[in-house]
Amino acid sequence: MKYSGWPDKGDLVVGKVDEIADFGVFIDLEEYENKRGLVHISEVASGWIKNVRDHVREGQTVVAKVLDIDEGSQQIDLSIKDVNEHQRKDKIQDWKNEQKADKWMAIAFGEDVSDEQYGAVANALIAEYDSLYDGFEQAAIHGMEALEDVDLEEDEKQAVVETARENVSVPYVNVTGYVDLRCPTPDGVDDIKEALKAAEGNGEIPDEVELTVAYVGSPEYRIKVRAPDYKTAESELEASAKRAREAIEAVGGTGEYHRERTEDDE
Repeated sequence: MKYSGWPDKGDLVVGKVDEIADFGVFIDLEEYENKRGLVHISEVASGWIKNVRDHVREGQTVVAKVLDIDEGSQQIDLSIKDVNEHQRKDKIQDWKNEQKADKWMAIAFGEDVSDEQYGAVANALIAEYDSLYDGFEQAAIHGMEALEDVDLEEDEKQAVVETARENVSVPYVNVTGYVDLRCPTPDGVDDIKEALKAAEGNGEIPDEVELTVAYVGSPEYRIKVRAPDYKTAESELEASAKRAREAIEAVGGTGEYHRERTEDDE
């Protein structure tokens, strides 16, 4: 997918070196239709430049900052030297992600998808999420729920979700916490077992979350959560510990949640 409009001043853009002249470098913008920019020799690299070709080569993919735009003369002034290494890596990764999302669109709606449908679906996803890639990623994680507020037909949502679930590699994080459960009643062992079932969620944990509870050493139990992001993981971890505490306290026992082990693992 390429944008038909213009980048904004200050944007970072990905481009391919098309032509090298004594006074600068011409860049074909990869993300925009029929857009070409110029990097003046003074913006290619810091310090004095004897030969531009010592710093760039034809066909090279670069990240540049938009310095100025003159739509009337079709001129885009760019700078390579104003982009640091961290910005360059992040921008290249974002660009690669959008290329992946472009392929997923073709899988979801066919190689011959019309420009009209492609644009409508892409714009709907981008309106809800930061990018087309993020839209597919959220669909892979949360399914139809992620597209609940997206302005698409049901069959279009289904196509996005099915494609996302089959093609998107979802990032996951892991968090761990501990809960101490004590119950002095005659049925204390059974009561603790029920509290552990409550901690595990009784089958009501979201599909995108993996939660396990394991015995560490009396009275300590380890709760492990695997989720798409830290906010979700921490929330599910705390909710699990809370369920266990409430269950054991309801039968006269006590529960205590802590993030670190009381003793080192053996």
